[in-house]
Amino acid sequence: MASYHKPDEKTLQGLKDMANKLRIHSIKATCASNSGHPTSCCSAAEIMSVLFFNTMKYKTTDPRNANNDRFIMSKGHAAPILYAAWAEAGYVKEADLLNLRKIDCELEGHPTPKLAFVDVATGSLGQGLGAACGMAYTGKHFDKASYRVYCLLGDGESSEGAVWEAMAFASHYQLDNLVAIFDVNRLGQSEAAPLKHDMEVYRKRCEAFGWNTYVVDGHDVEELCKALWQAQQVKDKPTAIVTKTFKGKGIQGVEDQDNWHGKPIPKDKVDAILADLQGQIQTNKLLCPEQPVEDSPKVDISSMCMPCPPAYKIGEKMATRRAYGIALAKLGEASDRVVVLDGDTKNSTFSDLFKKAHPDRFIECFIAEQNMVSVAMGCAARDRTVAFASTFAAFLSRAYDHVRMGAISQSNVNLCGSHCGVSIGEDGPSQMALEDLAMFRAIPTCTVFYPSDAVSTEKAVELSANTKGICFIRTSRPETAVIYSPEEKFEVGQAKVVRQSDSDKVTVIGAGVTLHEALTAADELAKEGINIRVIDPFTIKPLDADTIITSARATGGRIITVEDHYREGGLGEAVCGAVAEEPTILVQRLAVSHVPQSGKPTELLHMFGISAKSIVSAVKSTFAN
Repeated sequence: MASYHKPDEKTLQGLKDMANKLRIHSIKATCASNSGHPTSCCSAAEIMSVLFFNTMKYKTTDPRNANNDRFIMSKGHAAPILYAAWAEAGYVKEADLLNLRKIDCELEGHPTPKLAFVDVATGSLGQGLGAACGMAYTGKHFDKASYRVYCLLGDGESSEGAVWEAMAFASHYQLDNLVAIFDVNRLGQSEAAPLKHDMEVYRKRCEAFGWNTYVVDGHDVEELCKALWQAQQVKDKPTAIVTKTFKGKGIQGVEDQDNWHGKPIPKDKVDAILADLQGQIQTNKLLCPEQPVEDSPKVDISSMCMPCPPAYKIGEKMATRRAYGIALAKLGEASDRVVVLDGDTKNSTFSDLFKKAHPDRFIECFIAEQNMVSVAMGCAARDRTVAFASTFAAFLSRAYDHVRMGAISQSNVNLCGSHCGVSIGEDGPSQMALEDLAMFRAIPTCTVFYPSDAVSTEKAVELSANTKGICFIRTSRPETAVIYSPEEKFEVGQAKVVRQSDSDKVTVIGAGVTLHEALTAADELAKEGINIRVIDPFTIKPLDADTIITSARATGGRIITVEDHYREGGLGEAVCGAVAEEPTILVQRLAVSHVPQSGKPTELLHMFGISAKSIVSAVKSTFAN
């Protein structure tokens, strides 16, 4: 094992001085904006100094270089000291620090990937370590590269369960290229953090989760240098460095005091404080980060194409959830950068078909959906992989904040939720996704796919791989007939008119199982001489408003939407929004009206008025009126 060489005294003093420079920048920036978190920055000053100017290897002029070490500021409110570090590294202009939080400045209150040195947005606490896990997993198993991943967490956010989901994940997969640094500055936002400065409890918790753990003085640059060097020598375990720090360190009258969270230093005190910090700086030693090892492979994830067309015949029965798994396995043949994550539901989402075909690119995240989404974001960062993550759609609701932060992160992550709606049957309401369309429609970067057969499911997977932003694919449990030929072309935001005539009386819009109920209803009505137009929207967001409006005008302005989802926020409301400026169009919505119960799928579809029989009645009623 290599032996540790303590940095020389000039270097150590230079790191101490750098810490105070970072404090000065943070205080000045937050004073200029009259908002921010200078005390949270100051507790981390030595940590940031040692990380950025002694430990991490990166190109200061190219922050997103594939070979660079990665850093995630999970305690995102300490953003000013991150900006300060990049200013001292020469990438950010020092003058720009004084524009912190201003409308025309990309140095926002919390970090976002508008900045090249930010991989994922943070600020909703507890999420950074999960993304770091994804980056570390990618570095170790997919890139097989030398870069390391560092994540700085606050002690307050360590109350979040997502932190411990990530801790369990990292140790299970022996991510020895990952270091989590806990800034234990004792004070939270409104009162002290629960463990205060009980460093032994932090140590025991980290060790209990399988991490190599060091407890150090977070304001001692030499201790930090040594611990971070030791972390590099450890194999088969991630390292946690638990640092005892003081909030507001170095700020006279503020250090370790309550009620200073998120408050800039008062203007009548700032000059004396800055003068004191400036007076502690003893050198002008230039600290230059070491260059990274250039061993990350070049990656191209553009233009992902299936190796062959769908292998389904019209009329063949296939659940869209199974078609999703088959599509994943096919896409994995096309590119070795397709990776799949699952939440211990792979035999139900059918992502196990990908695992069987490409076991080295499958990540089992177990029953920890929040962490699964964050790990997927980390895998996708810097366009290193095309990541698909799957579970029951109902369980993605607990990860909703992570999805929301994924959108702020400009992340390209593909999520698949199976077992949607009452059509899953006997398992009952806890397993039924009935809110998921509303959830994902509200995400600003999200494309929402709702395929209705095996062919459209395969096309949805291929399109998702090539679509920027969050993608959500909603799959169903029941087997349904294939209605499209393998040659059918699909596009995001383009609906399919699957049944039409010159004498259609009503436009019926369904998706997933309700599209098939609508087609059955169309057959029943045709026997009575009543023709209806049936539309498959394919994507709920963006919705093909032109096709819907054109069809509605051709059918007397009458639309019926039918969905296996609650009324709020689903297909019906999306259609209502699309036709809102069309005063001659009337929309009737059939949807799940209240919390359902166990039962057979056909019984539940009928109970909630979304079966073929219910559509027939609604059409007759609408036409009669």
